[in-house]
Amino acid sequence: MIESLQTPPDGGGTPGSPSPGSGDMSPDPATPSTPDEHAAPTSSPAPIIGSTALGRYLDDDFFGAQPTPTRSLPDPQPLLSNLTRCVMEVLAGARELDQLSRWVTDDVYRHLLKRVVLASRARAVKKQQAQRPTISIGSIIVTEPRDGVVEAVVMVHSRSRSRAVAIRLEGLDNRWRASSINVL
Repeated sequence: MIESLQTPPDGGGTPGSPSPGSGDMSPDPATPSTPDEHAAPTSSPAPIIGSTALGRYLDDDFFGAQPTPTRSLPDPQPLLSNLTRCVMEVLAGARELDQLSRWVTDDVYRHLLKRVVLASRARAVKKQQAQRPTISIGSIIVTEPRDGVVEAVVMVHSRSRSRAVAIRLEGLDNRWRASSINVL
C-alpha cells in the first residue's frame, strides 16, 4: 500500500500531525515515528568530533593549554632570572632559540625569531662573530595582576650598558610560560 503525502481530507497539515484547533499534540499511532527514508534531509548530520573544523576547535579547547593557579606553580624568580639570561644569549647569537621553545608561547617564539634574524644580519654587516655576552642579573621586580599571571621587570647589566627586560609569565599546564618578552 502506498501512503499518501498529501494533506489529509480532515484539514490537518501532515499525516500524523494534529489538525488545526484539535488541541491533541500526541502523534497518530498509525503513523510511524521514524522519518520517511525517501524524504530529503532537512539539516546536515551532526559533526564528528576530530574530523571537521568544528571538532578541531572543540578539541583545542579541551586539550589545549589549561590555565594553572599560582598556588600550584613554583616560585617564578629563578625562571625569570634564567629566562632573561637565555634571551640575552639568544639575541647575542650564543644560544639557539629552540632551547627556549618549551618556556615561551608561539607568539613570543615568533617575535624572538624576528629579533634573532635582525641581530644576526647586523652582526654579519659588521663582520662580528657571535659571542656569549658577559651580563649580570640585577634586581627583579615582580607583580601579580591576577591569579596565574606574573609580570616582571628584570634589570640586566653588562660592561657597556644596563637594560630592562619585561616578561609576562602565565601558568599554563602546571608550569610557567612566557607570553610576552620585551628587551628595552
